[in-house]
Amino acid sequence: MILDWPDCRNVRDVGGLPAAGARAIRAGALLRSDGHHRLTAAAVRAVRASGVSRIIDLRWARECEEFPSPFAGDPVYRHVPMLNDVLDYDIPPDTYRPMLDHNRPRVAEAFLAVAQAPPGGVVVHCAAGKDRTGVLVALLLAVAGVAAADIAEDYALTDGCSPAPMLNTLDHLDRRYGGADGYLAEAGVGAGHGTRCAPGCCADPRLPVCCPLSGGPPSAAGAQTAGPRNAASATVPPAGSRPAMPRTRRDARGRAGSSPPARRPRRCAAG
Repeated sequence: MILDWPDCRNVRDVGGLPAAGARAIRAGALLRSDGHHRLTAAAVRAVRASGVSRIIDLRWARECEEFPSPFAGDPVYRHVPMLNDVLDYDIPPDTYRPMLDHNRPRVAEAFLAVAQAPPGGVVVHCAAGKDRTGVLVALLLAVAGVAAADIAEDYALTDGCSPAPMLNTLDHLDRRYGGADGYLAEAGVGAGHGTRCAPGCCADPRLPVCCPLSGGPPSAAGAQTAGPRNAASATVPPAGSRPAMPRTRRDARGRAGSSPPARRPRRCAAG
């Protein structure tokens, strides 16, 4: 579901994506966006009022200094840079393989920042909301049991992106590490770490998005989240009646509007 956070350009809720065990990612539990320095003052107030429990900023320190987050002083804010300060690898245009292979400790730290967040919606963002955010969200969704094609389809909702780089990245995870689980295990994310998971909610005790997994089938979850919703109905579970930002465009499955515009297979190294 694409969200309207003026003046951010790339904000959406991954709720409704089908996950393992005939479940679906719950609406409002995991949001992804570009840099919050673009937000209007009214949008900042609305995000604060929405009841999100954690805002995770994946940018480098130098980016945060140049474009400070309006939430930097808030209790919910965490700065967790996902890339090493110096990138010592070439950046191919068609995969995030080097990002995963060369930044494992920091990727693990970012994953745990979501996994250990208190109950409520979690917002993950970088500068463009595409590369760092896309890779972390892909790991979260993969661990939740979302299929590679659906992860790549959500990634491609970002303007200028195609599914191919994310499909190639997920294929690399499977071939080299045996999937997202194996990658995270090698990076030091083990079952002993605290999570947001409710007891008995899922089989994987590390699963950071299991609270968003609804008990119903994906089709039911999609029906609940598709289409325009007003601020009262677009809550951030489990924040109850607390207001959230309005949803103004189609959802990630394309069920509530016209087909997305054609996108060129383009991405940058650290968006």
